[in-house]
Amino acid sequence: MARLQERYLKEIVPELQKEFGRTNVMSLPRLKKVVVSMGLGKALVEKKRVANSVEELAVITGQHPVVTKAKKSVAAFKVREGNETGAMVTLRKQRMYEFLDRLISVAIPRIRDFRGLNPKSFDGRGNYSFGLSEQLVFPEVNVEKVEFQQGMNITFCIEGSKNDRESFRLLQLFGMPFRKE
Repeated sequence: MARLQERYLKEIVPELQKEFGRTNVMSLPRLKKVVVSMGLGKALVEKKRVANSVEELAVITGQHPVVTKAKKSVAAFKVREGNETGAMVTLRKQRMYEFLDRLISVAIPRIRDFRGLNPKSFDGRGNYSFGLSEQLVFPEVNVEKVEFQQGMNITFCIEGSKNDRESFRLLQLFGMPFRKE
């Protein structure tokens, strides 16, 4: 069992039960999945950008990513239907908790000029998203092999949450460094 998953079951669940006044564990907010995605718009010009990004995303998450393709042609962006425009990974269960642990304890503290994550980035249904400007904050990425900086989006899908406040509290108990507002 992952360290963060064990902490969730032993410490966070009782804390949430006490705070929200619920006895049923299944009514509490819980992490369902984490989606890590990279938009590769520049891959239309540089073909090896897709392969490099897929390789780096696999190293970061520990799971092979899916290459996403454009659904529609957009002339203004020079994108044709079927062009490879991104890569994504959906993490669940053990890998999700291990990735979250590495993200909170190792990667986020390595972000330059970091002042905390925006606490207003919830979608209204309890899911939280934020972006990283470069992949180099993860220690798994070999700096010598990196040819270009590539940003990524990370989305936390939270189940059992009635509102954004409950999801915020769950992520706060996990140790997410939110900005004070």
